[in-house]
Amino acid sequence: MNPQKPNTYVLKNFDKTQFLQTHWQKKPVVLRQAFANFSDPLDEHELAGLAEDHEIDARVVSCHDGTWSVTHGPIDDFDEVCTGAWSLLVQSVDHQIPCANALMAAFDFIPHWRMDDLMVSFSNQGAGVGAHIDQYDVFIIQGKGSRRWQVGSPGDYSEHFPHPDLRQIEDFDPLIDEVLLPGDVIYIPPGYPHKGVALEECLNYSVGFRAPSQQEMLSSLADFTIDKGLFNLRYKDNNLSQREFSAEIKQQELSAFKDMFRQLVDSTHFTTWLGHYMSQSQEEGAFDDPDTETFEAQQIIEMLNSGVCFVRQLGLKPVFIEDQNKTGQDFTFYLEGQTFTVPAPAEALVKSFLNSAQWCKKVDTSDQSSVFFIRTVTTMVNAGYWYLA
Repeated sequence: MNPQKPNTYVLKNFDKTQFLQTHWQKKPVVLRQAFANFSDPLDEHELAGLAEDHEIDARVVSCHDGTWSVTHGPIDDFDEVCTGAWSLLVQSVDHQIPCANALMAAFDFIPHWRMDDLMVSFSNQGAGVGAHIDQYDVFIIQGKGSRRWQVGSPGDYSEHFPHPDLRQIEDFDPLIDEVLLPGDVIYIPPGYPHKGVALEECLNYSVGFRAPSQQEMLSSLADFTIDKGLFNLRYKDNNLSQREFSAEIKQQELSAFKDMFRQLVDSTHFTTWLGHYMSQSQEEGAFDDPDTETFEAQQIIEMLNSGVCFVRQLGLKPVFIEDQNKTGQDFTFYLEGQTFTVPAPAEALVKSFLNSAQWCKKVDTSDQSSVFFIRTVTTMVNAGYWYLA
């Protein structure tokens, strides 16, 4: 992992509380010069380099003489596919480029488990992906160049597919019709139709958010219960009564089925599943590294106290569930679909470590809580989740 020191991106003249109350999942807004003197975390050449990697999700969307085409990566010959008005779009750039990850961190007032990834696009003049609707929140940051954005009202819009991999809608009456310049940001909630067209060569950064559907969560929960051998309770009806129609399901029977699912949702297993689900990377095996060096706890202590920094891997999302009862019991957190537990005295230190993109603090080894903290750090480093700067 490249220990490149990332830029620092800070939102300017931005009231986070007011934004959450007024705009988040409610209505779109343009934030002028949210990033003053904005510096692009990468350029189009670096973006093209990522698109050549077979492990990275990339595509080129182009419209040439009225015909749309989509080419998925890895892309070997850009001259062949970049024709007409075209855009190169690369997903999860924050998992690859520290400076891009730093840009995501500017939006940390939204829980990081809600964050999905940073998609970066480079477009030539006139390029876009057409009018469409997303089912997730998105902040789009304007990098170099300029782009015209139009956003309409939610509604029932006819869909069409000019290409099998491209879902578009009919035109709409815009609520917002603005040109964004470097450092400007537009926020678009789910369900709002929008369209962006590059007015010149430009870079855009889309901070997308996870919004799992009931179907997606149910599928994951089913896999979890099967893998763990959970929830094997069978339906019982020892108070079965005779009925006129054998095909009829009585209301009390319907209630019994609902109760079976309520028991599932109210169980501690459901909480564990949620922690696993929300901490799991979207990229399977993203942090598997057979060459990861392993350390003993004493080595970790010596490195911490000598000023060595430990850096969290890009794209890693630690998760823990709020302790509603404040019981002071063991602290449990989840990482990459795994459960980790430390005694309560170490909770504050471990929480601080999990929440830090980079940890460079010395540890008082005379404090009992530091023993469990060191064990946790050792486990995380040896697993490849944190690395030495």
